[in-house]
Amino acid sequence: MSEELDDLLNQKENEGGAFQNPMIDQIKSEGLGSVDMDRFSPDQARSAKEILGWMAMDLKSLPSRGKYYPSDALLQIRSARVNEIRYFSTVDESNLIDVEDKLNYIVSNCVQFKSGKRLLSSKDICEEDRIFVLLSIRDLTFPEPENKLIFKSRNKQGEEVDIELKSEYFQTTDIPEEIENYYDEHLRAYKIKTKSAGEVIMRPPSIGIMTQVTEYIKEKEQNKKPWDRAFMQVFPYIQLDWRGMDEKRIFAAEVEFKSWDERKYMVIYRLAEKMKIGASAELVANIAGEEVRAQIDNFPGGIKSLFVIQDLSGELL
Repeated sequence: MSEELDDLLNQKENEGGAFQNPMIDQIKSEGLGSVDMDRFSPDQARSAKEILGWMAMDLKSLPSRGKYYPSDALLQIRSARVNEIRYFSTVDESNLIDVEDKLNYIVSNCVQFKSGKRLLSSKDICEEDRIFVLLSIRDLTFPEPENKLIFKSRNKQGEEVDIELKSEYFQTTDIPEEIENYYDEHLRAYKIKTKSAGEVIMRPPSIGIMTQVTEYIKEKEQNKKPWDRAFMQVFPYIQLDWRGMDEKRIFAAEVEFKSWDERKYMVIYRLAEKMKIGASAELVANIAGEEVRAQIDNFPGGIKSLFVIQDLSGELL
């Protein structure tokens, strides 16, 4: 308590009176009052989603068209924050496993995925949907025009043109109708009846499944142990969920795979090939009424340029 307040209190006490606080008098006479609950009505209250900047993605705009997610799935994204960008900036572009780790880190932190009230994981996102999700997160993170990723190409006249890296410019691969006819709405997968392999349930793999497969291969190679490449070409398509997957279960599936005859393997291998959805390594844009293409051999400035700006011209004064 300050010396000035001490002096004031002592003075009041010497004068035979008590120190009066006008606010205390008001509370005694009028009470604390009531809370204005209208401030918290749905029309007035701001949702956490609005405050945190979460935005819903249209699942039908993804390569998967949302067909392999629950029918009531909701996928929301936000912009990347500084701690996520810092971590991503340490990516070793010569190490494919490290690249995968950093890309998945951005997705896992900047995505909310749920089905009704049940929370899903970013690992439930289809592997081939990931680049579209990442580009959408980047758009939220760097909305400024100078932060666009530009690929160089040439039109029919030989003139150099710029094509911006946009999900709408990707050429996507669809599953052929002969396989699509086996789509099961309830399973959110394909239930396919075959002569040589019986009934098989398959669908394009999720991020979680591919992460587990990558870890399995990494462990085998680090310990100089063999692994079956033919098995790994089909396993992600017949493994429907990443939950419960570990080295033992993958190894057990690999042992069971070795009992397949050549006919069964050929059928499932061909089916897996036809389920490879996603974007091709080519952008196709309409510029000045002309179709222009650009190959995505390398990102301008490397993969880091997804979340680390390369052009400083907009920052220098």
